[in-house]
Amino acid sequence: MSTPLTWQKSSFSGGGSGEDCVELATADTAIRLRESEHPTAFLTTSPTSLRALLSTLKSGCLTSR
Repeated sequence: MSTPLTWQKSSFSGGGSGEDCVELATADTAIRLRESEHPTAFLTTSPTSLRALLSTLKSGCLTSR
């Protein structure tokens, strides 16, 4: 039997009813991300990949086409 995930709300999520937020949970060696409005749909990534994505976003290197 698997252990239930403990989801943590992002500190950058909107206020109010708490329904507009991104949540993270760790599962073994993976990280799971979900939108609180759709709790059964989530993405699974590694800590290294998530760190690379966040670094890229923070640096502003992505441009829209």
